[in-house]
Amino acid sequence: MKKIIIAVDLGHFKAYSVTKAPLESTRVTLIESYDSPAGHGKISDKLSDKTGRFGSVGGRNSKSTGSGEEHNAALENSRRLAKLMAREINAIIKRNNCDSWFLAAVKKINALVVENLTPAVKAKLERNILSDLTKTDKSEILHHFY
Repeated sequence: MKKIIIAVDLGHFKAYSVTKAPLESTRVTLIESYDSPAGHGKISDKLSDKTGRFGSVGGRNSKSTGSGEEHNAALENSRRLAKLMAREINAIIKRNNCDSWFLAAVKKINALVVENLTPAVKAKLERNILSDLTKTDKSEILHHFY
């Protein structure tokens, strides 16, 4: 019985294969890992204006003003990254033909990731936990699901 553990947050993605052969202990192997540069850094660094040119009128006693528009760039970035993670999960589950799989995703994107999974992949989801396990050692990751 082949199982997969996937741990994601906004900047990291890790997938592990869990196998158990007869007369052996359970083995956890990292099968895919990457960091998303879009998930790192502050939103203000990504959406910055040219120095000193944002909304200023000019003159000696001028005030800087914004355009008055509310931007949900951080929320949109989270949605985009969650969809990307869901696509990766769909591909890994399909490619590895596993019987069931486990998901560990941060609370901020967990529901968005699950929402964007295909019905076939969602049906194989055995356990979903709201936790960031992307920095957890592979020897300890199995303990969070059993």
